[in-house]
Amino acid sequence: MAKTKTVFVCQNCGSESPKWIGKCYSCGEWNTFVEETVITGKAGALKSVGSLSGVKQKPVPVTEVSVDKLPRIDTGIVEFNRVLGGGMVPGAMVLLGGEPGIGKSTLVLQLAMQLKDITVLYVSGEESPQQIKLRADRLGKDMGANCLVVSETSLEHILNHVDNVKPGLLVIDSVQTMEREGVESAPGSVSQIRECTAAILRVAKERDLPVLLIGHITKEGSLAGPKVLEHMVDVVLQFEGDRHYMYRILRSVKNRFGSTSEMGIFEMLGSGLREVSNPSEMLLAHQDGNMSGISIASAIEGMRPFLIEVQALASTAAYGTPQRSSTGFDLRRLNMLLAVLEKRAGFKLAAKDVFLNIAGGLKVSDPAIDLAVVSAVLSSNTDLAIPGSICLTGEVGLSGEIRPVTRIEQRIGEAEKLGFKTIVIPRYNKGVDFKSYTINVVQVSKIEEAFRQLFA
Repeated sequence: MAKTKTVFVCQNCGSESPKWIGKCYSCGEWNTFVEETVITGKAGALKSVGSLSGVKQKPVPVTEVSVDKLPRIDTGIVEFNRVLGGGMVPGAMVLLGGEPGIGKSTLVLQLAMQLKDITVLYVSGEESPQQIKLRADRLGKDMGANCLVVSETSLEHILNHVDNVKPGLLVIDSVQTMEREGVESAPGSVSQIRECTAAILRVAKERDLPVLLIGHITKEGSLAGPKVLEHMVDVVLQFEGDRHYMYRILRSVKNRFGSTSEMGIFEMLGSGLREVSNPSEMLLAHQDGNMSGISIASAIEGMRPFLIEVQALASTAAYGTPQRSSTGFDLRRLNMLLAVLEKRAGFKLAAKDVFLNIAGGLKVSDPAIDLAVVSAVLSSNTDLAIPGSICLTGEVGLSGEIRPVTRIEQRIGEAEKLGFKTIVIPRYNKGVDFKSYTINVVQVSKIEEAFRQLFA
């Protein structure tokens, strides 16, 4: 006979405790334990199976495993396909997270309406079919007969709809609203999310049904629910950006079928999300005259090169203690680069406020933009403008040397395509035929050499 007992479960990390405690011993959060009812099987030792006749699968050598290459599903959105690694894989579970109002439901609805060759079952636990239709009309898309919508929160009813419709893609908005019978806890709790996701995962793998889940995030920016949720799914996507700006960034946090370094860029319009195929033109401000404190960096995110605008402001500290602020760039790395400027190049910045901003709302981790950062800071400090026809790429070391960067050919080609006349690169990047480019390639080995090229 099954037994029923109650345990206390941390709503942040999923740790269990036989009694209520104030502080979670696993994640350190306070007042996160909630009493939940669980059903356990009959106590006793596990029984071994004497014969393998009733077992569905048997162990086989890995060399004898047959692999049927199933074609990926083209979502009709190039940026979405790029982040996924080429499209949706049959049987894959994709978890899409983001802040409220960032455009998760809009992106998924656009994807569902553009798939004309397969049947899409769109299950919403937050909106009625009438509300979904109003959003589809606002997007200006034809809903089509292949996109079926239903408002449902019961997992059993959803699986019945899957049996009846037999869709080619299942969309659930959102996983925090789903509930399963027999689990005596509220929707969105650790137990409900874990049980619902496990049941959907089992159906997805058995039927090769791709599933797209929408998930909420916490105030810290992480996905709501137990951490095991991210381990259960195949792909975790993060949809980020400021709601007050037009641009949205789609990143891959986990991907079992592709690279996690890819990035998709969208522009939020009144008619929905528009793909940005050339991000360099979006990230560069077209100004009539040169201004100090601005430099152009050639960066790479995933397989895509693009040029970004780095803005810096250096001014005398008004309150004694200088401030250091960075938007879109690691603050600790900025402090390191400022120390290199003062120690190796002789620029006195200890009494200066330094503010850095990556234009366009991007968060860039490519070390190749170090040279553009230090150049923008120096440009603002000396009030000398960097010519707008020059872009830079290079990593700055602690001794002030300009270290080589990867995929230098693509960086130079992107700058040449956008009409730049000069690009400053590390001297130690070898094996490149610079004569094949029309752009003037300047090689430097120290930051002093780069500054002489910029402010000669």
